[in-house]
Amino acid sequence: MAFYILALVVLLVDQGSKWWVRTHMFVGEQRNVFIPYLHFEYYQNSGAAFSSFQGYGKWFAYLAIVVVGALIYYRIKGAIRGMVLELAAGFLAGGALGNALDRLMYGKVTDFLVWGSRSGIMNIADLAINAGVVLLIFGMLLRGWQEKRSYSFK
Repeated sequence: MAFYILALVVLLVDQGSKWWVRTHMFVGEQRNVFIPYLHFEYYQNSGAAFSSFQGYGKWFAYLAIVVVGALIYYRIKGAIRGMVLELAAGFLAGGALGNALDRLMYGKVTDFLVWGSRSGIMNIADLAINAGVVLLIFGMLLRGWQEKRSYSFK
């Protein structure tokens, strides 16, 4: 159940934050926030990470839908089990759906989070995808370690 709840929360927070940026800022505008090393800068990305593949955003929306379908399929099959992998899949699904929704509705993704002195620009969905990847790697390593440990005690 954590998978579905987390995916929904990520999707809602992502879409809410993008809505706020689209309605309260103009493209290119920068705003300081009260978090060190972070500011908002409204950018519209019609491609993928690091502004690559500009103009091909809709293809990434379709890919995101396939990825979410695969996550649901493997979760139902039991391949995604345990809290770490449930959270990883929830972050991945929510982030993928958040950016896919932008691409399908607007033809581009709203980005606005800039860390440091311009290390790239992202949004909540991107943060969730990154968290999901880190948790997925950690969960797979943990599962491998647990299986190896239980095998060595037999």
